Amino acid sequence: MARVALVTGGTRGIGAAIAIGLKSAGHTVAATYHGNVEKAEAFKAETGIETFKWDVADHEACVKGIAEVEAALGPVDILVNNAGITRDGWFHKMDHDAWISVINTNLGSMFAMTRPVIDGMRERGFGRIVNISSINGQKGQLGQVNYSAAKAGVIGFSKALALENARKGVTVNCICPGYIDTDMVAAVPEKVLEGIIAQIPVGRLGQASEIAALVAYLASDASAFMTGAVLTINGGQYIANG
Repeated sequence: MARVALVTGGTRGIGAAIAIGLKSAGHTVAATYHGNVEKAEAFKAETGIETFKWDVADHEACVKGIAEVEAALGPVDILVNNAGITRDGWFHKMDHDAWISVINTNLGSMFAMTRPVIDGMRERGFGRIVNISSINGQKGQLGQVNYSAAKAGVIGFSKALALENARKGVTVNCICPGYIDTDMVAAVPEKVLEGIIAQIPVGRLGQASEIAALVAYLASDASAFMTGAVLTINGGQYIANG
């Protein structure tokens, strides 16, 4: 069944692949972005997916933006919380801005984006919420105390929200990607990239389309019995317990 899907950070990288995948599955898709207007306009022209500009770390902007999406496309039944940033650095050298900006964007946005849509999902008896965490939210990473803390928080958020909404037909699941072949990873120095790939048992980076395929399943009617799941997709680089 075709539904309205909203993907944050949906005009680039993994988010763009997710938005395209959901459109291919027959859904009406809206993609948010914050910074790169030129990239967003090119994405809209290429895919026909509607784009909306706001900062997911800003609660009031999220409330207003979601209202605009719903006025234009209809009630949001599928929410993919994908937007995220990094501000890497050793913790003993990290300033407060580097800490709070990552926490607000990567974790605070879980509340800011989900709170405005959860009541409607519960009332309609259907909702699919997919939150994108990270391998580094599971295992931690040098130079990413802020990012790892936020992404670990996304996992806890997903599990608790899944329990609260299971009887209302609303599922909440969490995906933890490993290293994916995006522009950001491609910009890593060649020797560093070689070292990363050497740590991945399957011997390659993941593809954004592989994450998108998993999101498409979690957004579907077929996934109704799956909620509260934390799904690793990292080529075997980190094998989580249970």
